Amino acid sequence: MSVPYADALAGTAPRSHWLDSQDAPAARPALTEDTTCDLAVVGGGLSGLWTALLAKERDPSQDVVLVEARTAGWAASGRNGGFVSSSLTHGLGNGAERWPEELTELERMGVDNLDEIEDTLRRHGIDCGFRRDGKLWAATAPHQVAEVRSLCELAAAHGRTIDFLTRDEIRAQVDSPTFLAGALDTEGYALTDPARLVWGLLAACLRTGVRVYEHTPVSTMRDASRGVVLHTPYARVGARRVALATNVFPSLLRRLRLYTVPVYDYVLTTEPLTADQRASLGWAGRQGMSDLGNQFHYFRLTDDDRVLWGGYDAIYHYGNGLRDELDQRPETFAKLAEHFFTTFPQLKGVRFSHAWGGAIDTCTRFTAFYGQAMGGRVAYALGYTGLGVAASRFGANVMLDLLSGRETARTRLRMVRSRPLPFPPEPVRYLGVELTRRSLDRADRDGGRRDLWLRTLDRFGLGFDS
Repeated sequence: MSVPYADALAGTAPRSHWLDSQDAPAARPALTEDTTCDLAVVGGGLSGLWTALLAKERDPSQDVVLVEARTAGWAASGRNGGFVSSSLTHGLGNGAERWPEELTELERMGVDNLDEIEDTLRRHGIDCGFRRDGKLWAATAPHQVAEVRSLCELAAAHGRTIDFLTRDEIRAQVDSPTFLAGALDTEGYALTDPARLVWGLLAACLRTGVRVYEHTPVSTMRDASRGVVLHTPYARVGARRVALATNVFPSLLRRLRLYTVPVYDYVLTTEPLTADQRASLGWAGRQGMSDLGNQFHYFRLTDDDRVLWGGYDAIYHYGNGLRDELDQRPETFAKLAEHFFTTFPQLKGVRFSHAWGGAIDTCTRFTAFYGQAMGGRVAYALGYTGLGVAASRFGANVMLDLLSGRETARTRLRMVRSRPLPFPPEPVRYLGVELTRRSLDRADRDGGRRDLWLRTLDRFGLGFDS
């Protein structure tokens, strides 16, 4: 039996469009001799790079070492959609449910964080296609129209402006027969090329004196009398303080491993659109977009006028499966292609150039959590649930605040001081995730009505989301 749109997927490159670039820097050498430092950062994605750079900006005299198991940005930081959201709570709705008394402050802090990212890129001359073009949400089912209105009202109640768009207004922005209404946020979203962002931050770290070692995985971490010792294949790092920025990968603090699960997300990019194809979409504002399903799609234009189209499936593999071969999932790519052409039938005949996947870390509260270990000498931030491009910078500041031992406006937040509930052990974990995915799919097809299972999860503030 032939697969619909298989011809559009023929010949796709099985790797991230962003990382498939001649601009990728040469890998840095591995650590081969024992060393000491003031601060060791474990992980060379956005979270780790922001931590190292901010540490040097706070105190240029401190010695900072960053170690990365492979190369900087090779995982989620170089594979995401390039959406830079000001939200620190994985959206207004999630924040309102969990920290209603703090949400106005969290929204202000999030916008400030986004402004500071833009300033950092300007100061360091980082060219990563960063644009404050905003974000469009599209209602594609009748019940979602009310959800869009509620989003706009919730934003207004917490000092933010998100504009409601009628069917004609959103189709004037981006034309799709599936769009019934929408919302536009011009303040709280930017777009970027995430790989160029990583590489730019890496270059900035090196210029400020951060010592970066790639292909240097850390196997164990132990408490020492004057700090913390990290063991790598060839050498040890003795550090006064350590920031853990490993996110989806198993934490060096074993007690944290029940708090996150790896979820695979998949993405397609088209070949560059012709002028006529581009005109058929409208999209003059070049905003990032997503729809409003529980299993949602996110999509945007790249700098060279490809359409990036991702999301919907969120795949958890039994036992916290985390393997390179899981980066490719043909059944999901076929599903994404079908949904793409349903949304944009005017692009029939367009082919896809890249198809890739990767794992993100999610937790039961859908947004990052923070903490310390080893007498305050180790700090961590993890659980960003796919919204970490900007929030990782906030998390880096939280880790540095915690390691400094000084109370700040960030560390006083209940969001920062609290922790999510852990996931249950296997096989209950897998069964619970699968049951939740099926219930979410059923809710999308049943006017948004949530069944008993989802209502029970809601009551306890738990869940699993695409």
